[in-house]
Formats: sequence, structure tokens, C-alpha cells
Amino acid sequence: MTRPVLHDYWRSSASYRVRIALHLKGVEFDRVPIDLTAGEQKADDYRSLNPQGFVPLLEMDGKRLVQSLAIIDYLEAARPDPPLLPADPADRAHVLAMAHVVACDIHPLNNLRVLKYLVGPLGLDEAAKTEWIARWIADGLAALEATAGPRSGRFLFGDSPTLADICLVPQLYNARRFAVALESYPTLLRCDAEAQALKAFAAAHPDRVAP
Repeated sequence: MTRPVLHDYWRSSASYRVRIALHLKGVEFDRVPIDLTAGEQKADDYRSLNPQGFVPLLEMDGKRLVQSLAIIDYLEAARPDPPLLPADPADRAHVLAMAHVVACDIHPLNNLRVLKYLVGPLGLDEAAKTEWIARWIADGLAALEATAGPRSGRFLFGDSPTLADICLVPQLYNARRFAVALESYPTLLRCDAEAQALKAFAAAHPDRVAP
């Protein structure tokens, strides 16, 4: 059987999510680095694989899968053990909501193409860009802290990592890169520490795959 191939960028938080999920599921894979800073995602050969020109792209089971949450949803269906979402519908919705706070509300406003537009066509200086980053990260993390707190265990939901933790850890990595203050989010910090102590999360860390 052909090994899965993950096209990713080492510091992309969406790629980081998929690496974590693959490691948690015990799926061995090869990587094809795509340098976003050099614009390799815009090349014709890559767009022939993923017309949107984003990372990650996972080639697995004869399929080409794009968008990090869709890829993880495929992994959850195709490799159900260990589960990354609860079986109970209400619990599943709770975990998905926490994941979406990161993937839909925080991350899109802080990804590379948005930041390039802020400093390029819109002409924001570095201080204004940093303020933009911190504002949207802080808003999202405050909501996530309040949502997770009452039902958290070792992780954001219970005592096993879920999709919510897979989204949280890369987002906190980004927050630290941009020197966002995190002391107001004790639940998130505790769950982040628990997750990063696991081999699957540690193996996916950008420092482990950096060029």
C-alpha cells in the first residue's frame, strides 16, 4: 500500500493540525514541503493538485484531500481509532464548536495571505499588524476559555485529546510567535501542556519538521 503523502508548510497551523491527527491515528506518512514564503503554493504543478493553492493537501487511499478539518474528518471516518470526536451528539457538537472557534474565527484572520494584504495593499505598519493579530487571537481565546472551562478535564473536553485540542495547540504556537499575552487563559494553557506532553503532538511540532 502506498504511504500517504502530506503536502504542507512547517509553520502552517492548518498543516500542524493534520500532522497531529495523523500521528494520533498512527498513520505513517511522507511529507512534501511547500514553501509558502516562496509562493510555491501558487505554482501550476501544485494548483493542479489543489486548485485553491493552500496547504495542507493529503494524498491518501488514492484520494486527494484538502482543508484541514475536512482531512481530519476523513481520518476520523477511515481510521476511527482512537476517536477524536465524542459519540454523543451534544458532546460532539461541543467539541466541534471549540474547534471552529480556532479554525473558523481566529486562524483565518491571522494567516499569511491576510497579513501580507494588511502590510501590502492596506499599508499597515508592523505595530498595527501586531495589534490586529493580538486583537483577533485574544477575542477567540477568551471565548474558547469560557466555553471549555466547565467541561474540560486533562484536555479541552474530558481526559483524551479531541479535535478541539488538535486546533488549540497550533493556535497557541502562533500566539506565542506573535507575543500575545496568554495568562488570562489558564484552562487553555493547562490543556496545551497536557497535549504537548504526548508523543503525537510533539512529533508534529513545527520545530521537528522545520527545514
